[in-house]
Amino acid sequence: MYWIRIVTSALLAVVASGTAHAAAVDANLRADLERIAQRRIFFGHQSVGMNLLEGIQQLSAIAGVPVRIAEVITASDVKQAMIGQAFIAENGYPLKKLKSFEDDMGPKPTGLDIALMKFCYVDFTAETDAKALFASYRATIEGLKAKNPGTTFVHVTAPLTSVQGGPKEFMKRLLGRGGSAVNIRREEYNSLLRKTYQGREPIFDLARTESTAPDGTAVTVEWNGIVAPAMASVYTDDGGHLNSIGKLRAARELISVLAAIPDRPVSHGSAP
Repeated sequence: MYWIRIVTSALLAVVASGTAHAAAVDANLRADLERIAQRRIFFGHQSVGMNLLEGIQQLSAIAGVPVRIAEVITASDVKQAMIGQAFIAENGYPLKKLKSFEDDMGPKPTGLDIALMKFCYVDFTAETDAKALFASYRATIEGLKAKNPGTTFVHVTAPLTSVQGGPKEFMKRLLGRGGSAVNIRREEYNSLLRKTYQGREPIFDLARTESTAPDGTAVTVEWNGIVAPAMASVYTDDGGHLNSIGKLRAARELISVLAAIPDRPVSHGSAP
């Protein structure tokens, strides 16, 4: 997994092999950014999505590869060589988000290279029916794929939250509404998404990125004997949104996924 290396005085004495590795990572980043910078990408999201886009912008500046990111109203507004981003309504109502994304994609082929949407951590509660939600997601995406045969849809796992201690979290746990219980619901959804699309269609596994600590260890929580991933606290300042460290780590993973997608087949009947 890629990691952003911040040079400090302590690293000035790095050995030649380490320097070569850092240069290779930088070269990979530039190549990936150059690839996605030429594509028409539509991204429907909310606040964590903005965290990801901010991370892409920061990495773009670090690598010296401009990537155009612009807010659009619908997917048809996405022009050549840009990431068009739109806020899909509304937080806490995942089915509305699916409908919003579907509406934004429109009834006709878009000619997009790539399209993706993501749920937010607040779209899940301890009572969420993960199977039903995933079934709705899958049906929506299948319908959009039928209308957009040349577009690659990237599937995004639901983001997680870190689990805090203290009396407030203790009371939530007693009521079955704490962060641990909700992360279990998120993981149920994410497991269905991985099982369905892994190895078949591209997945940006945001949840796995968030729950993998910088040293590579998996961060988990437990509730009623069930273990599920949780966001590593180093990546967030408020328990849910990505901080400066988390933005760069997650954005680098997203860039890798987008860059690995094959070029869109040339079709004279697609939208410009």
